[in-house]
Amino acid sequence: MLFVGDDWAEDHHDVEIMDGAGRRLAKARLPEGVAGISRLHAMIGQALGDDVDAEDAAARVVVGIETDRGPWVQALVAAGYMVFPVNPLQASRYRERLSVSGAKSDAADAHMLADMVRTDSHQLRPIAGDSAQAEAVKVVTRMHQTLIWERTRATQRLRHVLLEYFPGALDAFADLDAGDTLELLAKAPDPQTAARLSLSQISAALKRARRRDIPAKAAAIQTVLRAPQLGRPAVVVAAYAASTRALVAVLGTLNEQVKTLQGEVEAHFGRHPDAEIIRSQPGLGPVLGARVLAEFGDDHNRYASAKARKNYAATSPITVASGKKKTVLARYVHNDRLIDALMGQAFAALLRSPGARAYYDKQRARGLGHNPALRQLANRLVGILHGCLKTGTPYNETTAWSHHPNQAAA
Repeated sequence: MLFVGDDWAEDHHDVEIMDGAGRRLAKARLPEGVAGISRLHAMIGQALGDDVDAEDAAARVVVGIETDRGPWVQALVAAGYMVFPVNPLQASRYRERLSVSGAKSDAADAHMLADMVRTDSHQLRPIAGDSAQAEAVKVVTRMHQTLIWERTRATQRLRHVLLEYFPGALDAFADLDAGDTLELLAKAPDPQTAARLSLSQISAALKRARRRDIPAKAAAIQTVLRAPQLGRPAVVVAAYAASTRALVAVLGTLNEQVKTLQGEVEAHFGRHPDAEIIRSQPGLGPVLGARVLAEFGDDHNRYASAKARKNYAATSPITVASGKKKTVLARYVHNDRLIDALMGQAFAALLRSPGARAYYDKQRARGLGHNPALRQLANRLVGILHGCLKTGTPYNETTAWSHHPNQAAA
């Protein structure tokens, strides 16, 4: 067997190849791309020797690398190598086993990764065999959520800017990222201009945003905008107004792209074979369902049991036991995107599943707060999803809660 450590940087890979005894056979710094991967294949071929059958050669190569995506990783998988994506936190802890000095270099990390897969590959999870469809869902879903997060950040920046020179706008407009708000702020980004907005201008913006009760809302907005406010020097107001226009333009673009990408998310997710089963789960619509699929992947052999899927999701608790002390804690090292989707599902399921509602109420009756009880419900829902995917059957309320008679009867 050959063990390959691959420390990836932005434009190159530091690679080391060692044998089963830990002896270094070759090392090199390879460029990113076709030329680099070709040189790596040549190095591996030379290390294996001519007496190894070509069909068996790839199966004798184990690779450790600190990423699980990208063309380079896909090329390693396509070559037939056994690839272990190593979590950077795991790599950091393993590095401390080999050296306590704190020294670090790319070449040393390549050696460490090769030694890690040589001695501890049985403790690592091989790269998931997800389909291209699942990868496509993951790409558009992650970008959709990233743009939503960016929109939230831009909205908070706009709020802080308005608070500095135009606090009346915060009283007038409830949703700073809404279309009507952005339209009116683009026309009137300062208190003086906003006070001159007519009812017809405000009403037209509300109408384009499809608001209800437009006359009353337009009058209320105009009243707030025309109320007396503390002033700032004109030159300062002009500077803040320019900043507001810029943020309004950014938010307008983000709104447009979030809407466009949502259509892509729904389209890609709808074409996936597991979409029907995932959407049958309580609290999972096309967007949350796509996020769950994207982060779990669609390799049905990846999770040996419901417990393994729960552990990966970080919804299951961890136990810290030492001597006479034993503590049960939530997992704080987790995939932010996955736990966000699962907690969102659990909250939505409270209104859509009597069993989920009863299970949540039971946790609250035990003395748990809202978030811990919601996490327990999310953990239970992950187990139900695992069972549905394993058997290829949609969600059934009675079957899902059969182990919890009180919930099933609720």
